[in-house]
Amino acid sequence: MSTTSIDALMRSVPVIPVLVVEDATQAEPIARALVEGGLTALEVTLRTPAALDVIRAMSRVEGAVVGAGTVLNPRDLDAAMEAGARFIVSPGLTAPLTEAAIDRGIPYLPGIANAADIMRGLDHGLDRFKFFPAEAAGGIKALKALAGPFGQVRFCPTGGISEATAPDWLALKPVLCVGGSWVVPAGTPDLAAIRRAAEAAAALRPA
Repeated sequence: MSTTSIDALMRSVPVIPVLVVEDATQAEPIARALVEGGLTALEVTLRTPAALDVIRAMSRVEGAVVGAGTVLNPRDLDAAMEAGARFIVSPGLTAPLTEAAIDRGIPYLPGIANAADIMRGLDHGLDRFKFFPAEAAGGIKALKALAGPFGQVRFCPTGGISEATAPDWLALKPVLCVGGSWVVPAGTPDLAAIRRAAEAAAALRPA
C-alpha cells in the first residue's frame, strides 16, 4: 500500500467531513454541496443501513473522493471497496484489517489513541493515523505528548472537534487535517447551509 496516497488525501483538505447519512436519496445533493464548498474528501461512516448505497451515490459526484469510515474488519473493507470507496478509515487498529487494507492496496487511516497503537501501526509500515476519540482521549495536550516520540507520524484528529476548536488542532505541526461531523448535521439536509459550512471549513488551512 502506498502511504503517500493517504498522505495526499490528508493534505488535500483541512477538514474531512464525517458523514452519517440515513437516506441514500440525499447522498448526491450533500456530496455536491460539500464539493462545491471546497471539501472533496468525504468519509461516509458505515453506521447506517444505507451507507453502502450512499457511497455509491456520492461516488457519482464529480470531484468527490469518497471513502468509508467505521470500517471494523476485512468484510466491511471489501463491501466498502465494492461500493466504490477510495479510502478506508477505522476507529481502531487491528492486524486483520490492517493486513487486508495493505493487501488490497487501498489508502487506509486507522484510529489510534495511545503509543502502543502507533507502534503497532509502524510495525505494519504505517505512519498516518486518525487520533480518535480526539477530545475524549485527552485532546490537544495528549496529541502533543504522543507526537513527541514519533516525529515522522502525522494525524487526523477526529471525535469531539468543532468548527470553533478545529483551528487549534490544525495549528499543530503533526496534524494534517481533522475529521468533523459539524459540516453536515443530523436531520434533513440544508444544502445551502452545508455549502457555507464546507466553505468555512475549507478555509481552515493549517498555517
